[in-house]
Amino acid sequence: MSTHGTMPFHLETERLILRPWAESDAADFCALLAERGKGTPTVERIRTSIAELLAATATTGIALLPIQRRAEGDFIGYCGLIIGRSTLEEPEIAYELFQRAHGHGYATEAAGAVLDAAAVTGRKRLWATVGTWNAPSLRVLEKLGFERDHVSTEDNGEVVWLARSLP
Repeated sequence: MSTHGTMPFHLETERLILRPWAESDAADFCALLAERGKGTPTVERIRTSIAELLAATATTGIALLPIQRRAEGDFIGYCGLIIGRSTLEEPEIAYELFQRAHGHGYATEAAGAVLDAAAVTGRKRLWATVGTWNAPSLRVLEKLGFERDHVSTEDNGEVVWLARSLP
């Protein structure tokens, strides 16, 4: 178990709301994952994934949160902290948005709110890992003050590891 505090699970920005998962997010989450081009998971599988995310949040005190646009109220993706390739002490920031939501600054805005939430837990550093091909995501992280640390090679290609100190 972490020696750090629990991150807030309800975050609001000028244009966005990040909140805990609900079973009603399953169809939208399926559609988002389908955009990866690797098939569409079943809604039942995603409901199970949502239950697993909520259980992990209860255990770890960190969360991956759905993103809704305030004005429209629609689900546009997720953003939050995960253990991923890192550790609970120094978790990774992760985000994914529908392609229709790209290019509007939503990823930067949501990730900025998650950085603030991470800072209140007392953590000193966060990681991010991104495929070298994903220039837009690398730009988001650089805008947020992440700096390249190293590159690793995985089965699906090269991955850039970026780190950011927290206040």
